[in-house]
This record gives sequence, C-alpha cells and structure tokens, in this order.
Amino acid sequence: MDSCIFCKIIRGEIPSYKVYEDELVIAILDVNPSSNGHTLVMPKEHFSDVTTTPKNILDHCFEVSQVIAQAQIKQLHATGVNIITNAGKSAGQSVMHFHIHVIPRYENDGLDISLGFPIKKIENKDMLLLCDSIKKGI
Repeated sequence: MDSCIFCKIIRGEIPSYKVYEDELVIAILDVNPSSNGHTLVMPKEHFSDVTTTPKNILDHCFEVSQVIAQAQIKQLHATGVNIITNAGKSAGQSVMHFHIHVIPRYENDGLDISLGFPIKKIENKDMLLLCDSIKKGI
C-alpha cells in the first residue's frame, strides 16, 4: 500500500527505531508511546488487521511479540506487559496495517488498565537507549 505509514516504514521511507526484524516481521518503538519501550510488531506484508492476516504470519507476529515482551521485562525491568491489537476504527485501530502493541508496564506507572492509554513524549536520545536495551534482550 503506497499511502500506508507502516508500509513506508517497512520500505525504509520513514525512519524508525527498529527493535527486531526478520523475513516476515518488523518490530519498532512506537513514536507515540504509552510507556517506555512501547513496541509495535507488524508483518512486512500489508494486511488490514488481525482478521485478514494469514494464520502463519499471525502466529509469527505473536511469537515475536512474546520475545519482545520477555526482553522488556528482562531489560527494562517491566513488571507486566499489555499485548494488544485493535481491529477496525471502532475498536481504536488508527493505522489500517495489522500490528500488535507490546506495552511494558511498571508499578505505579499511572496507566489505566483499560484500553485508554495516554501518549507519552520521549526524547530521541532516550528512544535510542530504549531501543538498544530491548535489542540486547532478544
């Protein structure tokens, strides 16, 4: 999809903080994170959401999400992780390219345990540190 922002990131047209990549999947830090280390896992091929993604790719995306979550716990000392995907605008999906949010949680992090996650601004230098830290745990 030419206009899809995630497809542009995957093609290298838009810079990103890449945490993980293989032949099927890319994982990047969310530039509008809910917490330090908030990562997006997505297939390189464009599928609109979880309901249209082939099972083998879906399975692989969730396997990578588990590895990212384990790295966030180990490297960022997260005490929990939310793994969330939204399907459709009414469910809160804002980019129509299937992706999974892997959101590290911390004691007293101030985030609502519901789906109403606020956006947290993080400086570029801190994004690089977070990205490198997660990579070390993979």
